[in-house]
Amino acid sequence: MAISFDPATSQFHLQTSKASYVMQIVKSGYLAHLYWGKRIRKASLSRKLRFRGRAFSPNPLPNDRSFSLDTLPQEYPAYGNTDFRTPAYQVQLENGSTISDLRYHMHRIYKGKPTIKGLPATYVESEEEAETLEIVLEDRQTGLRAILLYTAYEEFGSITRSVRLENQGTERIKLLRALSMNVDFHDADYEWIQLSGAWARERSVVRSKLREGIQSVESRRGASSHQHHPFIALLREAATEDRGEVYGLSFVYSGNFLAQIEVDQFRTARVAMGINPFDFAWLLESGESFQTPEVVMVYSDQGLNGMSQTFHELYRARLARGAFRDCERPILINSWEATHFDFNEERIIHIAKTAAELGIELFVLDDGWFGHRDNDKSSLGDWIVDKRKLPNGLEGLAKQIHGMGLSFGIWIEPEMVSADSDLYRKHPDWCLHVPNRPRSEGRNQLVLDYARKEVCDYMIEAITYVLANAPISYVKWDMNRHMTEIGSPSLPPERQRETAHRYMLGLYRVMEEIISRFPQILFESCSGGGGRFDPGMLYYMPQAWTSDNTDAVSRLAIQYGTSFVYPVISMGAHVSAVPNRQVHRITSLDMRGHVAMSGNFGYELDVTKLSGKERAKIKEQVAFYKQIRRLVQFGTFYRILSPFEGNEAAWMFVSEDQTEAFVAYFRVLAEANPPLAFIRLKGLDPHKNYRIMDSGETYGGDELMYAGLNVPERSGDFVSVIWLLKANQIESTV
Repeated sequence: MAISFDPATSQFHLQTSKASYVMQIVKSGYLAHLYWGKRIRKASLSRKLRFRGRAFSPNPLPNDRSFSLDTLPQEYPAYGNTDFRTPAYQVQLENGSTISDLRYHMHRIYKGKPTIKGLPATYVESEEEAETLEIVLEDRQTGLRAILLYTAYEEFGSITRSVRLENQGTERIKLLRALSMNVDFHDADYEWIQLSGAWARERSVVRSKLREGIQSVESRRGASSHQHHPFIALLREAATEDRGEVYGLSFVYSGNFLAQIEVDQFRTARVAMGINPFDFAWLLESGESFQTPEVVMVYSDQGLNGMSQTFHELYRARLARGAFRDCERPILINSWEATHFDFNEERIIHIAKTAAELGIELFVLDDGWFGHRDNDKSSLGDWIVDKRKLPNGLEGLAKQIHGMGLSFGIWIEPEMVSADSDLYRKHPDWCLHVPNRPRSEGRNQLVLDYARKEVCDYMIEAITYVLANAPISYVKWDMNRHMTEIGSPSLPPERQRETAHRYMLGLYRVMEEIISRFPQILFESCSGGGGRFDPGMLYYMPQAWTSDNTDAVSRLAIQYGTSFVYPVISMGAHVSAVPNRQVHRITSLDMRGHVAMSGNFGYELDVTKLSGKERAKIKEQVAFYKQIRRLVQFGTFYRILSPFEGNEAAWMFVSEDQTEAFVAYFRVLAEANPPLAFIRLKGLDPHKNYRIMDSGETYGGDELMYAGLNVPERSGDFVSVIWLLKANQIESTV
């Protein structure tokens, strides 16, 4: 069993293949946290909870001065009953008070994992894959219940948590804070990692030591955002890529979030994650409930790479869904950087024909095909083909492109509306806004109010019409503006602070409906690149545009940071023209190709304007990627050298049976009289011999991992080297 309960000790023990998680019911029904770490056979209370009186830590139980919630490691703490640390939840009652007191009421353990209605979440394909524990905590005075949901994925090595809050009392309860999880670590001797950045430089790896006080990352933008990311990791100070203890927390949600660590006076660390309480409230009428999104928790004693590989396996196989989950993804070319808004059918056909000759498999028509969209100032919301540009419509264009042997895809941005659009002129109240306040625009657009059912219904039907009337096999779903003036006229005053979360529920409903209607379409999410690259979106769309910045050097850091949580198969990575549009850097077509091959490969340039030599190189890259595509997209990923720590980067992919490997090395700037470089490979079978396909040289897997592989000398800036390794038919003797 993955989950057990010992009635003699009132102790819960959750086990995966890699970790144990232990809780105990103590003193009058409080739920205490005992242990999260490397898997143990049996939790025998070798490290029992110790109670002692502390100055200025009050006591909730009469005549027991040794017990205070201020010092108790808890699972789902409240504020106001002697715990002065940040709570996991907070309510406001009809009398204005904010005190609640949740105690253990009951629990149940069962096989499988329940779905979370209306929200993305990991799932099981068989009840045998996981077990779930529901612990019901109750405040008898108010009728508030918190159902803590824990699922242990035994083989996937992960634990998920969420909370359902129910009002079983007679009066209304307003939630002011409703986080999804809390863990009180018994010490604070950790460093922590966050993935922060900005548009065009997403998910930089930031590592720092825990300090007393509160440290956090959060979004208040209505999206998970480019700026911060719904993920943090705690790691012991000696932890590296391959060694040491790491605790990873990832939030399956696409809106405002908070990930917070509080180090208290006794140097313990409280870690919590969930919907950002900033500008949030949720009114529960009698009999109503509120479900928090899910947090995925991963423990690794094999460093950061061990943590990442656990996330990769779970998210690829039990978060992403649909027909494309287990399929190799097509090599595409996107029209945006080739044409922007300035195109007609003839130009598109010319680009597509050239792409087909190079072996590319999918042509994607980006922004500008609808309404009167000649620039970014109009037509969002008017999802009708512009016959000036495409006289034969999407259907006619797609049929011509299919005739070349290419699939066809389009770009859409269904969450936005232009002030200059027929939709906005007809329904000016359909955007997020506050009465009598100006409506701020971003990229000349406003955010549609997905908290309103009629808006969601309209968009479902509008996009359905487009997709049903042309042979479309791919959709890039973009979102290029964060929320301001967050309000909805569909909600009464006491529910206005529900708007941002109701928007997300509406968006998830729209996405679920559309992908269900068109299971044959591969959907890719985008938000100015990586501004909403999160697990919530991955549940609906199995890949994402990693960043609008396609510069090869910038992408080393962006793709490296993204790999902390997300499988490579989820990362769109394309070759663009030089000088690069974001940083104006000139890198070789080789380096651009090698970086992009380390993800879902494609192009963002006008192939009709390239030289014959450049086209030949692209044809060669496309053919090579088809050889390694399954290895890259489904292999085990290892980080070798970090671009955040020096002038080099390196990573590799190993097949499940360890018979193939693809290795990529990058050096950014040249150095006078440099040291001779070598890299130690990872993940190979030490008992196998591997042939380097270009040179024909053969080395033992043990030698490649322990002694290393020489990097050929190259001159100049922006250098890359790749190796394809295949195990010999006859293995070396042991």
